Amino acid sequence: MLTQLYKNSDGIGLSEYIQKMDVTALEVVEQAIQEIERLNPTVNAVTAKLYDQARIIAAQPLPEGPLSGVPFLLKDLSVEWKGFPVTNGCRYFKDYVATTDWHIAKRVRDAGLIPLGKTNVPENGWCIATEPKLFGPTINPWNASVSAGGSSGGSAVAVACGMVPLADASDGGGSIRVPAANNGLVGLKPSRGRLTFGPDVVDYWYGAVVFLCVSRTVRDTAAYLDAVAGAHPGDPYALPLPGKPYLTAISEAPRRLRIGLATRLPDGSPIHSEVTKAIERAASICADLGHDLVEHHLTYDLENFKQIFTRITGVQTAAFFRKCAERFGRAVTPQDVELATWGIIELGKTVSGIQHSDDIEAMRKISRNIIEELTPFDVYLAPVLPVPPRPAGWYEMSEPDIRVYNDRLLSDILFTAPFNCTGQPSIAIPVHYSADNVPIGVQFVGRIADEATLLKLAAQIETAHPWKDRHPRVF
Repeated sequence: MLTQLYKNSDGIGLSEYIQKMDVTALEVVEQAIQEIERLNPTVNAVTAKLYDQARIIAAQPLPEGPLSGVPFLLKDLSVEWKGFPVTNGCRYFKDYVATTDWHIAKRVRDAGLIPLGKTNVPENGWCIATEPKLFGPTINPWNASVSAGGSSGGSAVAVACGMVPLADASDGGGSIRVPAANNGLVGLKPSRGRLTFGPDVVDYWYGAVVFLCVSRTVRDTAAYLDAVAGAHPGDPYALPLPGKPYLTAISEAPRRLRIGLATRLPDGSPIHSEVTKAIERAASICADLGHDLVEHHLTYDLENFKQIFTRITGVQTAAFFRKCAERFGRAVTPQDVELATWGIIELGKTVSGIQHSDDIEAMRKISRNIIEELTPFDVYLAPVLPVPPRPAGWYEMSEPDIRVYNDRLLSDILFTAPFNCTGQPSIAIPVHYSADNVPIGVQFVGRIADEATLLKLAAQIETAHPWKDRHPRVF
């Protein structure tokens, strides 16, 4: 009975069973452990298991909340969770264990979520596939021949397989939305300034990086956002919390929305036919729900964007590893990282302060132009990827020239990375599956600070065309 209950429930559903005392949190945790042990040898989503800590937490009184008692997995990137490894998928960090908690970690624990371990990531999150040399590739459970997505690929695969109902994720150029799209999940990238990185970090990539989760249902994502949202005094992009919890807001249908519709790539070339089917299906659903769809071709200079993005993130990466050298007492070497990582560190060292200042201003101008262009729309509907999920191994990080590597990478995140730079929220949802049963998600982009509209629309679509019970065979 517990096995079926666990598989058929989202996080909120499991928490309701626990609160009604139909099952205990410890029983649910043991079921999650059983699923991880059964599935992980096939998909390689979980890289560190901390079951004993989870059992201790589950056996104690838990905080109240809609996700209390729910098993959870942490993405092995950046965030400090006391007592958990933070390898970043990288040999340089392979022995590092966090000694402090970020505010996000404390908020997750205060919500009653129970972490069981860490999930696989590409090295330093620098990829939209999850195939690190340190731990090996995570396998897409829908089709092993295609990419699981990244950088939150381990988290997405764990949720898609049914190991846990939701998992920690982060996004600096598509790293929540791409794996969500490739695995048939919900993936919300919140607005810049919606969450804090405190107390240890103030900013990532000038607000381009954000943290949240991947889940099977919109309501789990809404509840998780309620749990972790909130800026810290002094944060540079701090947003006020909404007047109404997101979980409450999604019970209301959105007003009639004016939705812009992407029909071409930014350079005017066509979108892949299979992705076009996904966009057309999403547009048709929205029209049936009473929303207004208007075709709009989003334009920006992609080649210029690639160059600026590469230099800015190169500087940020080089600075990060310099700080790590001070902390660990030794500098990173080429033997510690994959070739693409070494390439971006070396590139970052060559960018002058004047060039970096100019790049920040140029990126902000591109961002402002995109926001102005989309101002007439409440929401913008676009692909997550311009093509179906790429073959496994497509984004190989053994390329030593970071410009060559980033050209391939950024050509596939041309609809996701710009919205990291603008700071707009964006949610990926599953609406289409290819002929070989691979999910192809789409994204809805909202106005800054308006996650509520995106969540309401996603919940409305989910009610009309549910996806929670569509699973890969291994589930």
